[in-house]
Amino acid sequence: MSIAALSRMVKFEHSLFALPFAASAVVLVVRDARLDAVRLLLVALAVVAARTAAMAMNRIADRAFDARNSRTQARELVTGAVSIPAAWALLLGSAAAFLAVALTLGPLCGALALPVLGVLLGYSYAKRFTWAVHLWLGVAQALGPFGVAIALTGRAPAAAVVLGLGVGAWVAGFDVLYSLQDMDFDRGARLHSIPARFGVARALLWARLLHVAATVAIAAAGLMAGRGAGWMAGSLFLMTVLGAEHLYAAPRGQLRKDRIGAAFFSFNAFASVAFAACALADLALRV
Repeated sequence: MSIAALSRMVKFEHSLFALPFAASAVVLVVRDARLDAVRLLLVALAVVAARTAAMAMNRIADRAFDARNSRTQARELVTGAVSIPAAWALLLGSAAAFLAVALTLGPLCGALALPVLGVLLGYSYAKRFTWAVHLWLGVAQALGPFGVAIALTGRAPAAAVVLGLGVGAWVAGFDVLYSLQDMDFDRGARLHSIPARFGVARALLWARLLHVAATVAIAAAGLMAGRGAGWMAGSLFLMTVLGAEHLYAAPRGQLRKDRIGAAFFSFNAFASVAFAACALADLALRV
């Protein structure tokens, strides 16, 4: 077993989805924030540790299902590239790191850390009992901008809350798209998801509506915080990329399962990084 195998197991590179919007949350609260290099580093560590713990839990919880699903049989816990004890060690170590960093950031962050961790880890079991599993993931991701705001200002202003809702809707939308790959397997395994419950056409509609809500909320958050043209340009760019993602994954409403993986990672990683770049440019132009 290697560090590389552990990294592959938790898709460490997918932190690209989380860190750019953490940076965007910093832009929203910058006027009231306590900004120094150490605090910003701690915030980034908390985001990465929380996401790593959540992904490790997901892989552990789903190991038996992954072994039966042809799409996921090459995952590290199934093949033995990563052992169960090593996965648990990564989970517990990441969770402990998140709790320690939260306590370091302040008493309020420390008090909220355990409930937040409960939401993040609980997502891994939601598909056993609710088709709204994607919305659960959205709520978990929405907590990111709230947490960044609290860590830097001691409170969660309305703009950060709205940004969190936008990020949550964005993540829930692309999770619906991604889960279309496993619709038939989920039905056979009695797992719950929006595609398994509603079928392809309605699942695509759910994903589109969630992404419309995401772009509206993210743009609104910028307006509420008094951000300028950079933030608005980023919101427009985000809307364009998400629209292109849907056209790529389901041209003319016809699902292309062979394109979902690329749509999931490439489009969303690009969208989040590009939006964060626009938000930071807005900050540079209008502190």
